[in-house]
Amino acid sequence: MASVGTGAATRVRTQRKPAARTKQAPEFPTLDVERSFLAPGVTLLAGVDEVGRGALSGPVSVGIAVVDLRDHGLLADVRDSKLLKPEDRERLEPLVRAWALCSAVGHASSAEIDALGIIGALRLAGTRAWFEILAAGVHPDMVLLDGSHNWLSPQTQGSLFDADAEAAGPACEAPVHTRVKADMSCLSVAAASVLAKVARDRIMVGLHEEFPAFGWNENKGYATSFHRDALRLAGPTPYHRTSWNLI
Repeated sequence: MASVGTGAATRVRTQRKPAARTKQAPEFPTLDVERSFLAPGVTLLAGVDEVGRGALSGPVSVGIAVVDLRDHGLLADVRDSKLLKPEDRERLEPLVRAWALCSAVGHASSAEIDALGIIGALRLAGTRAWFEILAAGVHPDMVLLDGSHNWLSPQTQGSLFDADAEAAGPACEAPVHTRVKADMSCLSVAAASVLAKVARDRIMVGLHEEFPAFGWNENKGYATSFHRDALRLAGPTPYHRTSWNLI
């Protein structure tokens, strides 16, 4: 019987540790995606984003920033508003307004969210912002909307949502292109998110003075443990979305 002697050479396998990955900071958004839509008849593009969708109180807000695809330059430091510190958003907000060809923010209240549902309220807030853009004499050729669902355009079949939106102003009739995480890669959408976030935060800070127990100056109406504890103790205010599971 053959046997392996003690003098037999043995191979030792050494496992190489994978090289450590360096953590790279997220790149700033550009206008590359927006410019891919440049075509005859398509020169003005409206970047659109919303904030406040998942909050327990306060409005849902929709920002719009319009760019000219032919010659619009970039704007430094702007990115998705969630990645910016509050002081940076405040600093950038007037720069975004000066940079955009036209901009606006529309809101739908907590009562309107309860009455219409969040999608109907988003459409209402977006229609209000769209009306401001049109009232300024700017008519975007298309819309780039953050997300996977087009909540901005009126539905093919009329509904209560559209009746309320019509009362707020002309509906968005421009073609809408949706893009998931557009606020991360598309400068016009990131700019819109900064406008909407700053405008909504200012509203929530103002409401905090009326109901300081809920900490809206810090949580901006979102479902922090402090906010939920205050709800258990004091109950909802007129600015809470009472159709939601608040506690």
